[in-house]
Amino acid sequence: MNYPIAFVFGLICLAVLAHLFGGIKESLSVRPKNSALEQAENSSFEQVYRSWVQLMCAFQLVSIDLIAVAVVLYLLAFTGFLHPASQIALGMAVVFAGWGIVWFVQLACLKRAKKDYAKLGQWALWFVCSGLMVWGAQSL
Repeated sequence: MNYPIAFVFGLICLAVLAHLFGGIKESLSVRPKNSALEQAENSSFEQVYRSWVQLMCAFQLVSIDLIAVAVVLYLLAFTGFLHPASQIALGMAVVFAGWGIVWFVQLACLKRAKKDYAKLGQWALWFVCSGLMVWGAQSL
């Protein structure tokens, strides 16, 4: 068993659960609401609602991506099934680092307050996962 990669597997499993249960609940809470009268008078509501539906669909694609990542992590941590394992682990480290960078840059581009960097700190999770993957790759 590869402990650093097994730890990342555990983190990603927690992320999947948080994404599926907490994230869906939060996303549903921001569903655009509008009365029938306002809908008739406000054509932009349809555009806002369509954008929200697109957001929800994209959100579910991320769920599938996280589950696929969890499967690969399981195979790397607990089996000898994937080859070349160390290169796959390093590739995943690059992906995690990329996710962290993109998340961080998005916060900066949206000009979020410094407190939001902590409250929306998924970027830190991705950097931790990246480092653990590099560490784990050394023993594969």
